[in-house]
Amino acid sequence: MTLKIISAQEVVFQGEVTSVTLPGEMGSFTVLKNHASLVSILTAGEITYISTDGGEHKAAITGGIVDVDNNIVSVCTY
Repeated sequence: MTLKIISAQEVVFQGEVTSVTLPGEMGSFTVLKNHASLVSILTAGEITYISTDGGEHKAAITGGIVDVDNNIVSVCTY
């Protein structure tokens, strides 16, 4: 699954991951491979993702939106 985290200034991360946990408006949620398509608003918090080598990484955000479609997770942050 491909994760793209993009801000107005830069591409924060782009690469292959096994899972992504996002701070949704109604609580945190995790996206795994073959997840159903969705669009959601994100609140301030941390995005946690597991890279394909098993390493856990975190990125702090102040809010944004996420689009999940065909194993591509695109996050646009404020």
